[in-house]
Amino acid sequence: MLKELRIRNFAIIDNLTIDFTEGLNLLTGETGSGKSIIIEALEMVLGGRASREMIRSGQDKAVIEAMFFVDENLQKQLYEMGYEQSDVLILTKEISDGYPSVSRINGRPLTLNILKTLTNRMVDIFGQHEHQSLLDTGNHIIIIDSLITQEGKTLLRNIKEAYLDYRELQKKLKDLSVSSQERERELDLLKFQIDEIDDAHLKEDDDEAIEQQFKRLDNLKDTIAQSYQALALLNDDYESPAAISLIQKSIEIIGHSGRYDQILQEHGNSLQALLYELQELYRGISGYIEGLDIDEEELFLLRERLDLVNTLKKKYGSSVEQILSYRDVTKERYDRLINIDKELERLEEDILANKKKLLVDSENLSIIRKKVAGKLQKDMEKELLTLNMDNVKFKVDFKMLSEPTDRGVDKVEFLISTNPGEDLKPLSRIISGGEMSRIMLAFKGILADMDNMPTLVFDEIDTGISGRTAQVVGEKIRRISKSHQVISISHLPQIAALADTHFVIRKASDKKGTITKVERLLEDERVDELARLLGGVEVTETTRRHATEMLQMSNKMKK
Repeated sequence: MLKELRIRNFAIIDNLTIDFTEGLNLLTGETGSGKSIIIEALEMVLGGRASREMIRSGQDKAVIEAMFFVDENLQKQLYEMGYEQSDVLILTKEISDGYPSVSRINGRPLTLNILKTLTNRMVDIFGQHEHQSLLDTGNHIIIIDSLITQEGKTLLRNIKEAYLDYRELQKKLKDLSVSSQERERELDLLKFQIDEIDDAHLKEDDDEAIEQQFKRLDNLKDTIAQSYQALALLNDDYESPAAISLIQKSIEIIGHSGRYDQILQEHGNSLQALLYELQELYRGISGYIEGLDIDEEELFLLRERLDLVNTLKKKYGSSVEQILSYRDVTKERYDRLINIDKELERLEEDILANKKKLLVDSENLSIIRKKVAGKLQKDMEKELLTLNMDNVKFKVDFKMLSEPTDRGVDKVEFLISTNPGEDLKPLSRIISGGEMSRIMLAFKGILADMDNMPTLVFDEIDTGISGRTAQVVGEKIRRISKSHQVISISHLPQIAALADTHFVIRKASDKKGTITKVERLLEDERVDELARLLGGVEVTETTRRHATEMLQMSNKMKK
């Protein structure tokens, strides 16, 4: 159950703490006092999307904190999620201006998905917008499926998985099921591409190796000319002394001057060795250059080869590796199209087998749903009878879809007749807001018992009702509060009188602005608040007396 809710700097709320109790907690207050803002804050701390616009004017951060007492099942779930096992759970939501909002469990941050997984089993909030969700027939089957047995839930899970496979197979079949003309056209194109790449006999290093070889041959004339220049610098060219002749001259000089100097003789020997090495190098370079031949035909072939590789690059990839990879993918597609008849036959067999399994599971699930629907019909009529809707008829209508979906083959719609002699009609045809509120309350009562939901929140569920009906609705909420904690916002004195704990929401203004305050009422203060609800603007002795009688009757009812 929700024990405490703290709200700071949220909308018109400055700093607010509400201590909730077991049973029926009721919040009343004038229009615009901030009742719905409190529920909105609770929705956000439970995992709703935060809006920076809700930060109080002049502040940079809003903080919402909710403390819960949790049962053993939730404690176990917390432990399995990696949190310390405790009977106290504190949820915190920080909404900052300029930063992402942050949610925490017992001080540790977590994602919204994990938070919602947990809080969906803790609190169920019913606001006026949920009328619309019930009018959407697509939600009716979801309500039925929330009531089915574990066997039914397993079937539904299997159907969802099989349906995904079924759709994937259908997509593959559609992709392959091209017309004969389109298929032949694509086969011709694919074969041309494969042949064009195969005829090139590419190797992975072709682009680099061919380019290097082409550049070498293309620059061979310059290479030979420059090499002869280098040789001329090594040996005499009859115009100027070269390296070899200069070294020879140096050897002669040192040989003469070193006749009597051992060290110079050693240097002379080193020069002689260098001379031999240069002469050998000269002969090697000269022989290599003389053997070079400019092969114009080979150069032409290399240029053609290089152009071919570059053309293939433009079509199929920026490197030889990518071209070869493209060829492999294209060949796979080609082989599939060549053998498409066999593959189409196999896919059609797989689709039929998958659909057959889907239909079998769907039919079994439909049987379970119809049993649940039969009980729901009786329970709803019984609940609505206690809510002052006499002679009401409620039916869960089943129709079979022509194609299975991820929920099977059932199309479910809730039908109702609220007056004797009237035909059953869709819920969307109900015009009365009071009837819709009672229908929602009946659903919530049944679903809460099935789901074992600890806390139920009703945000003005009494819309469109008054008088005796309001009393009946109040008694129903009171009965629900015996097995669940209920937090309800109401404007009706008949419901307010039945509260175990009564809070009044007031709006106050000062120089700093407008703020919302919450006050837990004592018994005599409740008389004044009920009198206000009964009398509107003026509180008279008559309305006070009437309020006192209502509280006395409610206290007797509680006992």
